[in-house]
Amino acid sequence: MESTEKKRGRVAVVVLGDIGRSPRMQYHALSLAEQENLLVDIVANGGSDPHVSIREHHSIRIYQMGSVHLKGLSKISSALALVVKAAIQFVILVWFLCVKIARPDAFIVQNPPSVPTLAAVKLSSWLRRSKFIIDWHNFGYTLLGLSHGRNHIIVKTYHWFESYFGRMADGSLCVTKAMQHELAENWEIKATVLYDQPPEFFHPTSMKEKHELFCRLKNDICPPNGAFDCIHTRNEKSFCFEASNELDHPSDSLFTSQVGNDIFLKPNRPALVVSSTSWTPDEDFSILLQAALMYDRRVSGVLGEDDSIAEEKLWLDIRKGEQLYPRLLFIITGKGPEKAKYEQQIKKLKLRRVAFRTMWLSAEDYPLLLGSADLGVSLHTSSSGLDLPMKVVDMFGCGLPVCAASYSCIKELVKVEKNGLLFSSPSELADEFMMLFKGFPDKCESLKSLKDGALATSSSSKWSTEWETHAMPLISEIIS
Repeated sequence: MESTEKKRGRVAVVVLGDIGRSPRMQYHALSLAEQENLLVDIVANGGSDPHVSIREHHSIRIYQMGSVHLKGLSKISSALALVVKAAIQFVILVWFLCVKIARPDAFIVQNPPSVPTLAAVKLSSWLRRSKFIIDWHNFGYTLLGLSHGRNHIIVKTYHWFESYFGRMADGSLCVTKAMQHELAENWEIKATVLYDQPPEFFHPTSMKEKHELFCRLKNDICPPNGAFDCIHTRNEKSFCFEASNELDHPSDSLFTSQVGNDIFLKPNRPALVVSSTSWTPDEDFSILLQAALMYDRRVSGVLGEDDSIAEEKLWLDIRKGEQLYPRLLFIITGKGPEKAKYEQQIKKLKLRRVAFRTMWLSAEDYPLLLGSADLGVSLHTSSSGLDLPMKVVDMFGCGLPVCAASYSCIKELVKVEKNGLLFSSPSELADEFMMLFKGFPDKCESLKSLKDGALATSSSSKWSTEWETHAMPLISEIIS
């Protein structure tokens, strides 16, 4: 076994961040192990578990670095804390890349973050006589510019650092043609475009998988304590269900029913809208909140509802009656710094037909949720305007149509009125909700048409095909 491993090539995949929240680098590791038959060492911070196919792969080892927190120093000087943190991260990275792991033939590093990652990997590649490959997901200096402004000295220094060490790489991959052009024209870096594509475990969800998922998530969707809304009512006998006698069927979920071996979707179920967010400034979550509020008010106006109608009666009537416009349940997945702020804003909204749930799903359940939803929403606008939201790629992989925030290169991914729609304001997004969900679930032809387009997109290409066509030749040439 040992002699066999010595004959096989080895690559280190480097992420100065949570590997569980870095799907593209997970897919790189899987492809390197399976399609190139290489040994793969992942060096990353801990946090969230990667997909089970990564965790249990016999050719992949994960080395988990500790995160650096300097809260006390940050209170004294944020600038000093950043410098000290970068220095500590540099030492930790070099230690892992030069001592902890076996010598690789190449390092493949995610950018951003650029500081101190690119310098640490470049030094390690020189010391170990390995190749140095960068996978450009975005630009680190543009992300830093969101909080400091593009003209700040720290941002300009970061820009120099990123471009200087970026040019030292033996090869580069990037996520869009627009980014490829920017790197070539202004950075003197030749990069190969590797579009994000979903791996095979992102696919449409079967009825059985939907039912099992919604039963597992029942307590998350309908918490026993907390705010009451159109999903979770005060009336225990209607709690989380369409009719009171459904408490006699504990195997039922909010969306599905099972009778014997037959599983079916409930006709008066809410429409399920999923949005995955990192809760950061480059995704303005307030747009979705405003659009949801507008949908709620517009439906009440179209139906001529009186504000004096008791909410409990209204909710029960919605459940039992014909739905011209359905209830909307928004499930927001992800972790990030602005999550708590927006959760407080959600609690203050008074909505009749709309409810929000925030949760973090396992790497195995997340694709199942996407494949079970009716619509996806992407709020990503890109700090550089040159990258594409991988969440949309994943949604298409599961056959889920998308409403996406519009920006410069999004049309490289979202084909308007074929697999999704674009919006530039909360009002536009609310208009799209009204148009797509009218007549839900059986008489919404526009939504069905977009779903067919998303399914066609999902069947046209997968990560393994895209990686073999574009990444494998570059990596093989560099290693050889």
